[in-house]
Amino acid sequence: MNKLLAEEMYYLMVLGRAFEYAAKENYMQGNISGFLHLDIGQEALSVGAVKAFEKGDIFSGYREHIMAMSRGLEPKAVMAELFGKVTGVSGGKGGSMHLFEPAHFFYGGDAIVGGQLPNAVGCAYARAFLEQDEGVMAIFGDGATNGGAFFESLNIAATHKLPLLFLCENNEYAIGTNIQRTAPFREQAKKAEPYMMTYTVDGMDVEAVYEVVSEAKKQIESGHGPVFVEAFTCRYEGHSVSDANSYRSAQEMAHCKARDPIQRFKKALHEKWLCTNEEIQNIEKKAYEEVEDAVKYAEESPEPEADALFEHVFYEERENVVS
Repeated sequence: MNKLLAEEMYYLMVLGRAFEYAAKENYMQGNISGFLHLDIGQEALSVGAVKAFEKGDIFSGYREHIMAMSRGLEPKAVMAELFGKVTGVSGGKGGSMHLFEPAHFFYGGDAIVGGQLPNAVGCAYARAFLEQDEGVMAIFGDGATNGGAFFESLNIAATHKLPLLFLCENNEYAIGTNIQRTAPFREQAKKAEPYMMTYTVDGMDVEAVYEVVSEAKKQIESGHGPVFVEAFTCRYEGHSVSDANSYRSAQEMAHCKARDPIQRFKKALHEKWLCTNEEIQNIEKKAYEEVEDAVKYAEESPEPEADALFEHVFYEERENVVS
């Protein structure tokens, strides 16, 4: 990691938070329909993991806006997708939960909890079968580790020593239920220990996430088989915008926000990477302007035509999709 990358990751974190607040505002105004799951508070995990996993395939759940932009998808195309416009990532037909762009090897999100895991296993199997160098990362929440698809995926990936990184974002809530009411322990990595090497990391520390995912990526791509990483993080908002988050105490939320990942990394930019106030302010200004442009672009983009309902129903060949 170097100063240039540190500045880029700070930009993506500020961009992501501003993007999510803009999305929430437009949802309340009726400009965005359907479900909307915000990633506010979890920026360190989303940015650090995706930047560390620079090459290879990424499968994610539906809290994926910041991951998509960290992967290189244009903020204006992501916002337009949330607005349901034809210029969106998925042509306005997927919405918030279906940001899908094969050109960036980004196959998320998936609206089914844990539904991305078997798909990631299949992709990792193909990567191994074709003797390709890059691996696959599957990102999912702690609630997904209680599903059958999770254990089946661990079993197949370990049996075949697939190049697959399982990244669990443990914010301790499966929708509105605390993980300790649905699982026998807080640390979900314990479920993967019989199958593969596991790591835990502070998901509110972007540099720590970057380092652990970078190391795990090296291991899966050097033939050691799958690796499980658990990142402990904190979601500031409810499960979705329609969730008032009333089941969490003011004390719990204050504890979360005292560990704010953006403020923490801003301090590191000053003290470790020797960034000046002016440099940091310029990064923040650029991020806010990018979000303003994204909203304007989404507002002015056209709606899809009715005939678009019949497009992309069946498989269409892409350069990086195995037929």
